Amino acid sequence: MTFDVKMTQVKDFRLLAYLAADLRRSRVLLHGTSDGVSGLRLWLGVLSPRFMPVLLCRLAHGLYRWKLAPLAKMVSVLNFFLFGIEIAVRCPIGRGLFLPHTQGTVIGAWFIGENVTIFQGVTLGAKELDFSYLESSRPIVEDGVIIGSGAKVLGGLTLGSSSRIGANAVVLNDIPPGSLAVGIPAKVVERRHSDHAY
Repeated sequence: MTFDVKMTQVKDFRLLAYLAADLRRSRVLLHGTSDGVSGLRLWLGVLSPRFMPVLLCRLAHGLYRWKLAPLAKMVSVLNFFLFGIEIAVRCPIGRGLFLPHTQGTVIGAWFIGENVTIFQGVTLGAKELDFSYLESSRPIVEDGVIIGSGAKVLGGLTLGSSSRIGANAVVLNDIPPGSLAVGIPAKVVERRHSDHAY
């Protein structure tokens, strides 16, 4: 099955639904389960310093979609000052985003799928200056991808579903689904076929 970015991008963005999915995945990854956690108990997780950057990212993107770009930029700048993460407000990110640590992270991808984990110091962006924010110069990150700390993913490439990018790797070409890529420049060293939902 091919990953259809355009189809995924037109899905309705509902801030609370996306945040709830992010919170549930965060609980699964941090505590092993989200069973029996709902309502107020689930939403108290918003106060976690591991979750606040995701909250601000979602709020900024929501404001951007609601044609309130100046407010979106302000929220994004607040995220940068408080948590050291810079995220393009126009970048659509699927449900289940997990950011274990955020310092030094720059996210300027064209699109990020569901259940993606991005560690600290990661850069997702263009190889050269791209103030026009063109699809051809920005990475696409498919569902279930894990990007290790310090990795750089540059240019108009695709990280296939359930792929893993090793720490400090520099990715300049497409990575097939289910692959592990490491090194500078990154090379695929392992392939697997299982889906990685969490």
